[in-house]
Amino acid sequence: MRTVYVLKVVVIVGGLYLLLVLAGYLGQRRLLYFPDPTRVAPSQTGLKDVAERIIATSDGETLIAWQGKARSGQPTLLYFHGNGGSVAGRATLIAKYMMRGRGVMMMSYRGYGGSSGSPSERANVADARLAFDSLLADGVRPQDIILYGESLGTGIAVQLAGERNVGGVILDSPYTSVVDRAAELYPFLPVGLILSDRYETSRHIAKLHAPLLIVHGEADEVIPVAMGRKLFALANEPKEIVTLPGAGHNDHDLYGSFEAINGWIDRLRSGAIKR
Repeated sequence: MRTVYVLKVVVIVGGLYLLLVLAGYLGQRRLLYFPDPTRVAPSQTGLKDVAERIIATSDGETLIAWQGKARSGQPTLLYFHGNGGSVAGRATLIAKYMMRGRGVMMMSYRGYGGSSGSPSERANVADARLAFDSLLADGVRPQDIILYGESLGTGIAVQLAGERNVGGVILDSPYTSVVDRAAELYPFLPVGLILSDRYETSRHIAKLHAPLLIVHGEADEVIPVAMGRKLFALANEPKEIVTLPGAGHNDHDLYGSFEAINGWIDRLRSGAIKR
């Protein structure tokens, strides 16, 4: 009788675990993407000289991007934001870079900020190529484009940089892979088997040969600074890393990240950083 009881317990526990794994598989993108779908015009956030741009995809979706053009002699930041919110929530950051003369194009992922469709790794990387190509069509030279990845967007920026010639790459709070971070957060799930959107930055970063800056808060609890340091070790030269004591995931600017990034851009543009 005891054997039968133990078997029943094993079957019940095993069944519950399989249901948990199934729930993780079916709900994985809800745990990865937190979009604000509201479409907001740049002017509604107080931004001047920033226009809404519409990019059509080959599979019938419509992407919304905000674009402010660079002053003469200045680079354009092609910015890939994090997994939460929208472009509108980063209006202050856009304004700060444009005050320095930098151009900015910030693309809304599918499902974010008025863009149609649903986000995925495959779609986000494909759409990043479209945004890059739209800058080229405007006459922006590849060497004048700096890819900027924020959090989730770092995985997109690295994949694009491995395919295209760009002036530089900035990774703000990067991760080695979504699989690695998920395994730390959910050690009881076989995340390596069930994750579809993997963003394996540590595998792609060797393809990157443009000048690289990594910025990471040392108190980041969302993406540990150890991941930024590991990517730095894997990356090709020229590369720099700035870690900010006390800084978390979203408060870098309070600890000097904006100044560090702009200083790096200035040195890059002056030729002080050599490929």
